[in-house]
Amino acid sequence: MSRSQSPDPFAQGEIRSTEGLPVVNPHAAGADIGAESIYVCIPGPGQTQIVRSFGTYTADLHAIADWLVENGIQTIAMESTGVYWIPLFEVLEGGGIHCCLISGNMARRLPARHKTDVLDCQWIQTLHSLGLLTESFRPDADLIALRSLLRHRAQLIEHRSPHVLHMQKALIHMNIRLDQAVSDVTGQTGLAIIRAIVAGERDPHKLAALRNPRCKKTEDEIAQALTGTWREEHLFVLKQSLEFYDFYTRQIEACDLEIERTYSAIRPDWPDPAPDDREPLPPNKRGSHSKNLPKETPIRVRQHLRRLTGVDITAVDGLSLDLAQKIVSEIGTDMSQFPTVKHFTSWLRLCPNNQVTGGKTIRSSTGKSHNRARQAFLQAAASVACSDCAFGAFYRRLKARVGPAQAQVATAHKIARVVYHMLKFKVEYLPTSAQEYEQQFREREIRHLQRKAARLGFTLSPQPASGAVS
Repeated sequence: MSRSQSPDPFAQGEIRSTEGLPVVNPHAAGADIGAESIYVCIPGPGQTQIVRSFGTYTADLHAIADWLVENGIQTIAMESTGVYWIPLFEVLEGGGIHCCLISGNMARRLPARHKTDVLDCQWIQTLHSLGLLTESFRPDADLIALRSLLRHRAQLIEHRSPHVLHMQKALIHMNIRLDQAVSDVTGQTGLAIIRAIVAGERDPHKLAALRNPRCKKTEDEIAQALTGTWREEHLFVLKQSLEFYDFYTRQIEACDLEIERTYSAIRPDWPDPAPDDREPLPPNKRGSHSKNLPKETPIRVRQHLRRLTGVDITAVDGLSLDLAQKIVSEIGTDMSQFPTVKHFTSWLRLCPNNQVTGGKTIRSSTGKSHNRARQAFLQAAASVACSDCAFGAFYRRLKARVGPAQAQVATAHKIARVVYHMLKFKVEYLPTSAQEYEQQFREREIRHLQRKAARLGFTLSPQPASGAVS
C-alpha cells in the first residue's frame, strides 16, 4: 500500500504511534469545545480512543462530568479559546476533575491530513496523556471575580469615550470652542457649561460664570469661546450624547460599589495583621490619580491592594492605581505559581525568545501576546519615559542605543521583576532617582573597566576634570 493510500489512524479511533514515549497521565481526557457541540475523547481498551459528542446546555455539561467520572478520568485538557470553555471548566472543577487549561497554540498543528473536531479532541488527549501540555496560569476564584469586574469597568469606560467625542463634535459644529477654553470638556467647568446649554442657557457670560475657580481661562476668554450658532439638530445631538455619558457614568459608579464589595470579601491566605496595626500609607504619588477613579469614591484601592498583597505596589514608579489593581487581578498574589522571576517574565512575554543554532543567535524577539498584565507593564514603562526616576533614566539610556520599542519592553521587564520580588518576599519598594541611577551606572562601568585593565596588566588612575586647576 502506498503512502498516500495508508489509512489515517485517527479516523479508526487509534492513537498515533507513540513508541518510546511513556504515558504520564493514564486517566486523561481531551475536549474540543465549540459554540454548539463539545467533543470529548477518553482512552479506550488497548491503543484505542473513545469519542463522544455532547451539547452545550448545562445538563449536557453535567452529563460530561458524569461520563468522565464513570470511566475513571482524573484530568482533562481543553483549549482556552473564546469564552465557551468557562462553563465546562467550572462544572468539571466542581465535580472533582482537574482541568488542564492550555493555549490554542500548543495543539494547533495537528499531524493529520484533515482537521475536524474529532481529530482535535483525540490529539489533545494524546498530548495530555503523554504529559506534553503545559497548563495555563489561572488565579484563584476570588481574584477571577475581581478581574471580571475590572475588565467590565474598563469596557464601560471605553463605551463612554465615544460620547465625549460626540459632545465635542456637536459643540464644534455650532462653533462653540469649549475644547479651547478648558482642558477637559468632561471636567467640572466643561460639564457645568454643557448641562446649562442643554437646559436652555445661551448667554455666553452666564455660561462663563459657571467656571471653576481653578480654571486658567478668565470669564471673558471663556465667553468668547461660547459665542456661536445655536442649531437645533446639533443641540439635540449634544443632549443625547450627554445623556449617554451620564448613563455610563452611573454604571461605572455602580461597578465601583460592586468592586468595593468584592475587595472586602477577599481574604488573603497569608498571615496579615489588622489594618489598624499597620503604618499609614504614604501620600499618593503626583499624577498617580486617574480621572477614571473619582476622588469621592468608596473604593480604597491602595488599602485593599496592600491588604491582599502585603506591600504597596503603587509605590513603584510608573504604576498608577488603575495599573496596580489591573496587574494584581491578572497575576494574582501567590507568586509560587512562578518558581523564579525568569518564569514570571517569560510568561509575560517580556524576555526575548532566543533561537540559537550553531552557537549563534539567529532570532531574538519577545513575540506578540494579548496578556493584559503585559500590557499594563508596558503602559507603566511608557509613563516613566520622561520621569525623574531610575526606570526613566534606564529607558532613556536604552532608547538612545536600541530605539524606543525595545527600550519600553526592557523597562517593562525591569518593573515586572520589581513587582515579582515585592509580592514574593513581601518587601517594600525603595524609589531611586535618576541621579542615583546614573551614579550607580558610572560606578559599575568604572569597576568593569578596572577589572578589564587588571586582566591586561594595566592600572587605571582617575584624571582631573577638564578645566580643573591642579
